[in-house]
Amino acid sequence: MKKIIHTLKAPEALGPYSQAVEINNTLYISGQVPVDPVSGSVVQGGITEQTEQVLKNIGAILEEAGYSFENVVSSTCLLSDMSNFRAMNEVYARFYPANQPARAAFAVKDLPLGVLLEIVTIAAR
Repeated sequence: MKKIIHTLKAPEALGPYSQAVEINNTLYISGQVPVDPVSGSVVQGGITEQTEQVLKNIGAILEEAGYSFENVVSSTCLLSDMSNFRAMNEVYARFYPANQPARAAFAVKDLPLGVLLEIVTIAAR
């Protein structure tokens, strides 16, 4: 049975979708952008600060659903500019020090709110 996951420790959805959906011991987390859930605003700074916030948001959703970063099996990173890849990767590596998930990274034309990245995540038990 499908279960909708929601936490106030991550930003509200920007449209008609859920923060995450769990089904068959798999958690599908919608693309997270670098919005501070308390202020509702995009975090100040560049790709380093934005990546940190995105991964904190993902962590809050994982925790709400009873998962952790160790359960993540796949990430899709959408970047506004591939020149930010190296700096994004450095922050990303701190959240996945071992047993890293599968991952894809793409440059896209535009992202919501003019942010520098969005990360989609899948976790499984």
